Amino acid sequence: MSGPIFLEPGGAEQDTLAIRLAVPRPRRFLDDATLAIRLPSKGPDEEAVSALAAELADRIGPAVHPYEVAALLEADGLSASMIKERYGHPTLFSLAAALYERVPRAFPEPAAPPDPWRPDTVRCLLRGLLFALPALAYLLTAPLWRIDEHAPVLITAGVVSWAWGQGLGHRAHLRLTTGRREASRTLLAGSLLGACVATGLAAIPAGGGPATVAAAAQSLYLAAAGVLLVLGRERLLLAALSPLIAGAAVLPWWEPGTLLRLTFPLLALLATLAVALWVLASGLGVPAAEGPRPRLRGSVPYGLFGLAAAVLVTLEGRQDPYAVIVLTLSMGPAEWLLYRYRGWSVAALRASATLRAFLFRSSGVLALCLVCYLLLLLVPALLLGSGPVALLSLAAVLWAALLLQAFGVAWPPAVVCLTTAAGAVVITRADLPDGSAVLPSVCAAAAVCLAACVVALLGRPSPHA
Repeated sequence: MSGPIFLEPGGAEQDTLAIRLAVPRPRRFLDDATLAIRLPSKGPDEEAVSALAAELADRIGPAVHPYEVAALLEADGLSASMIKERYGHPTLFSLAAALYERVPRAFPEPAAPPDPWRPDTVRCLLRGLLFALPALAYLLTAPLWRIDEHAPVLITAGVVSWAWGQGLGHRAHLRLTTGRREASRTLLAGSLLGACVATGLAAIPAGGGPATVAAAAQSLYLAAAGVLLVLGRERLLLAALSPLIAGAAVLPWWEPGTLLRLTFPLLALLATLAVALWVLASGLGVPAAEGPRPRLRGSVPYGLFGLAAAVLVTLEGRQDPYAVIVLTLSMGPAEWLLYRYRGWSVAALRASATLRAFLFRSSGVLALCLVCYLLLLLVPALLLGSGPVALLSLAAVLWAALLLQAFGVAWPPAVVCLTTAAGAVVITRADLPDGSAVLPSVCAAAAVCLAACVVALLGRPSPHA
């Protein structure tokens, strides 16, 4: 036997060593003689493959085909030589198929998106404080006016301004969707007209004199403050009220006298007016935008709710003035809880698979928010000696009505609150022996009605989608 010897692999699928001998053969044999020696086959390293499967389990589990695992291994830089030497598999796809079989299918839920209704806690608390700070003006000027003569005038102007501001605020927010210039024009014209209407109606019980001037000043401040609150300029309003805060801060240690008692509120009023006009002027300088003008009747129920709420708060203030202060300060946390309700309702919608399950979760969210709000009011009510039943029932009415309005449901809370206010006024005027229990009773009934409206109207997925 002579001639060259050729060594050839037997293929990737088997460990075979083929020795081909170039030996003279008769012509009837067309091929050269070949001597094949098959070596022992070396299979996959099961231990190494299992270790790799455990390491990549969280990434292999969601795969729906071995090709996805192969793409994963290739992206991790696993070379062909490493696959053969370390794991004993001939190809990338062989190893991918083995890993796909070892790891059970697992499809984890996607990460929850950020909460679009996450509230700005500082801003909400600041707004609650700004609702209460103007009361310092009454504290400073208390020796200069008589409650029996001037209180009806100021209450009339305040009730009208509250109702007007609610309707104007809704319309301004609608105009903001068109453009800042359009919202500024709406606020400028509406605020001036509202201040004139409130002053004119307050002049009827005033009969002229200083009380009318005080009502005009109060109406102008509420109009200017409403502009800043609608446009989100709370910090500017706080800065404008700094003279009022400074004047009230020195009262426990120093008697400022009549002139300074008038000067501090006047400076705060002028500063608020100046800031509001500056903000409106900057908005009017923006180019005009095209958009439909919302109808006035769409803002009517918001104004009617403001009127009813003002009447209910006034009735509560006649019985317990401290309760009104507590309720005013709580408007900041109330707004925060309105945002929380919306965010938690969206989370409940994602976690629910049926309409019944979402209704159950939505009702739980409503109960949680309402209980948190009432517990927040209970502590100061007990510390100040206020009647907690009347305060909590009125607070529940206002918060449930504001919640419905936040979702664009305006007429049901307006009708319920107007009916409640009218009934409370009629029964109070009747001078019944047990008149102090009238307001808590009618407010509790109204709160139940509004809660039922919330469950019926907001317990469906569509308002939260």
